[in-house]
Amino acid sequence: MTDKIIAATKAFEDVVAQTKQNLEGYVKTQQEQFEKASSQLLKSYEELTTLSKGNVDAFVASGTVVAKGAEIAGKQVAAFTQASLEKNVAAGKAVLAVKSIRELIDLQNSYFKSTLDALVAEGTKLQELSVQVTNDALAPISARVNATVQKLTKPVAA
Repeated sequence: MTDKIIAATKAFEDVVAQTKQNLEGYVKTQQEQFEKASSQLLKSYEELTTLSKGNVDAFVASGTVVAKGAEIAGKQVAAFTQASLEKNVAAGKAVLAVKSIRELIDLQNSYFKSTLDALVAEGTKLQELSVQVTNDALAPISARVNATVQKLTKPVAA
């Protein structure tokens, strides 16, 4: 019976040793998978941070373009206003120097036509400037949207 007990004990010890070995292998595998997942998560976080910084930079660049465009438009409007005021003063002086009603009507027609032409031309210039500023301001944002979409739709490396 002692041989049976020794054999049973040996078999039990073998099972315990095998179970211990399997458990250690399982723990090691789990630890490796956890480290790999943590590494991928950290890498993804770093990529997202870099991507976000690029997005913020694009919005800052866009805002700078808009601010510069507003400055240029403001200067353009101020210059047009100044020129209009000078033209109005000159027209007022010319009105005071007319000698006939016909001359006054011709002067008034000429003044209104030139004023309307100048207003249309200035409006066109401001519209072109607005379109240019809008396109320039959207360019960095559009580039970042494309980069973000490309980055976020790229499959995750296994």
